[in-house]
Amino acid sequence: MSQTHSVERPAGTANGIAMLLVGLGMILGGFALAAQSGGVVLEVVSGVLLGTVGLLLLCGLYSLQPNEGMAILLFGEYRGTDRKTGLRWVLPWYSRKKISLRARNVTSDRLKVNDKRGNPVEIAANVVWRVQDSAQALFDVDDYQAFVNIQIDTGLRDIATHYSYDHAEHEEGETRELTLRADAEEVAQHLQRELAVRVKAAGIAIDEARLAHLAYAPEIAGAMLRRQQAEAVLSARRMIVQGAVSMVESALIDLNERQVVTLDEERKAAMVSNLLVVLCADREAQPVVNTGTLYG
Repeated sequence: MSQTHSVERPAGTANGIAMLLVGLGMILGGFALAAQSGGVVLEVVSGVLLGTVGLLLLCGLYSLQPNEGMAILLFGEYRGTDRKTGLRWVLPWYSRKKISLRARNVTSDRLKVNDKRGNPVEIAANVVWRVQDSAQALFDVDDYQAFVNIQIDTGLRDIATHYSYDHAEHEEGETRELTLRADAEEVAQHLQRELAVRVKAAGIAIDEARLAHLAYAPEIAGAMLRRQQAEAVLSARRMIVQGAVSMVESALIDLNERQVVTLDEERKAAMVSNLLVVLCADREAQPVVNTGTLYG
């Protein structure tokens, strides 16, 4: 048998200030009637009853602040939610449950999960949520706050398996995949959509969801750091070599066009070798004076 989903609807309530005045008036009137009865039993009883009714009316008063709601129930049956602020009143035999409709900020615990490539990572999220449907939050789940916390952890674990922590080296022309570290905005949007679907059954709206912590697990953090450093060194070397080759090519073309010197293939090779050593070396090149020739 499927569960019946609750739906929030407005509750029939009254202005509390007006009912406060009515109740106080009945109490004072009953006291005055009993005091001036002169011992007449009927008038004393009437005064007591009038005051009792006034006290009973005051029991139906409650107050609501902005972004608060009061669910009204009659013997367990949901009769609506009052969202009007200020002093409100409902029949005293109606039971009431107050619920906050304000935005709430939750930072999840750090979870140890595996990313898309199976690497263990630590991840946590910061989520801003609020109650959208008070009836669903109160009556469709046992504890909506605990429900949200569990769904945040579950959604975070699921999101981590869809992305790699960082991108790997890819061949030229290959499309770069989205990653947890480099594409935080896209991951945050995916996480928000995922959580919105998961907490919809509890009448909860997700206003924002972002990763608050992301790191490799301690057991592989050192190895991954060395890998990142190696990739950075290789990338820098590749850029240096490409730039050096371009500079050497430009120099040879310029020398040939200006006819500064005529170089045969062997001298060109020697010049290219020397220029590449100078441009690509980690340390400054030490000049060597050649007193001979290549053909000596």
